Amino acid sequence: MVGLFTNLLELEALARQAMPKEAFEYYAGGAEDEVSLRRNREAFDRWALRPRVLVDVSQRDLTTTILGQPVSMPILVAPMSFHGLAHPDAELATARATAEAGTILVVSTIGTRSLEEIAAVGPAPRWFQLYVTKDRAFTERLVRRAERSGYLAMCVTVDTPVLGRRERDERNAFALPKDLAMRNFEEIGQEALASSAPGGSALAAAADKLLDPSLTWKDIDWLRSLSKLPIVLKGVMTGEDASLAADHKVAGIIVSNHGGRQLDGTLGTLDVLPEIVDAVGGRVEILLDGGIRRGTDVVKALALGARAVLVGRPVLYGLAVGGREGALAVLHQLRTELDVSMALIGRPRIPEIDRTVVQAVPG
Repeated sequence: MVGLFTNLLELEALARQAMPKEAFEYYAGGAEDEVSLRRNREAFDRWALRPRVLVDVSQRDLTTTILGQPVSMPILVAPMSFHGLAHPDAELATARATAEAGTILVVSTIGTRSLEEIAAVGPAPRWFQLYVTKDRAFTERLVRRAERSGYLAMCVTVDTPVLGRRERDERNAFALPKDLAMRNFEEIGQEALASSAPGGSALAAAADKLLDPSLTWKDIDWLRSLSKLPIVLKGVMTGEDASLAADHKVAGIIVSNHGGRQLDGTLGTLDVLPEIVDAVGGRVEILLDGGIRRGTDVVKALALGARAVLVGRPVLYGLAVGGREGALAVLHQLRTELDVSMALIGRPRIPEIDRTVVQAVPG
């Protein structure tokens, strides 16, 4: 993988060439006009860095902790569905790469490998991302399976009472190839994602059957009662909901608009991060995803109050181009860029990256 790409923006073009059109567009696409998707990247341009000079940066330390778990860097791998579209080793390759990088993989409910198969890759810190389904008994079994398999936290996605309209998938009549399935759903016979009618998405049809639009804060309390795993809420975009999350004693919040794949027309996640940090007041740990493509993006998120970020699509693109090595190269690229950025802003340790590192771009 050395020399194959010099930054993650180049990698996207390589992945487009390496994948079937329908699969690439499933990964790359957003909801409707893809305004939220675009704003995630644009938000980083609205903040400038304030470098300090004549600081001893000869020794730099990128390590931190997330919910008390030591990690090599404040960069996690976000939950993403259907890694098998990118590479035959699917989530197993991603799990190996993330473990080698020394950070946390958040494993998706709708993976093409089961949560037990991924856990069997070997010891490493992993969280399980949960969609609460209409079948609450099945949801409870998923929670218990994750706890039994050694996952360290439950990442509950809360921005998907229904699936957003992903028009690329509708145009492509998106479905999984016959050799791939949603392995965690085999016990209830809902693992297949067969071809849909032209103009429709098989994922949208499946989501209509499975997702529970009646989910409320009471259900977060119910999930807390099922296991000792700390709960992280993914999909919070307002200070009001962040404050409620803290009231309901969650351990963490992921500021996320689902990579621009749910509600179109939101702000970028970095735009709303300061509001959420203020609302929480240090009661829970805050993470952010959406649009992370550079080490400087990580710096800006940390400076505005995130404890860490999660990177999504680039890991899948690396997987498509080079399997495990490709996914690992993405994490190494971000780590290298973060390390250089920390040296150049004069902050050799993660706790030293604070609000004074950034300023709003005039105008």
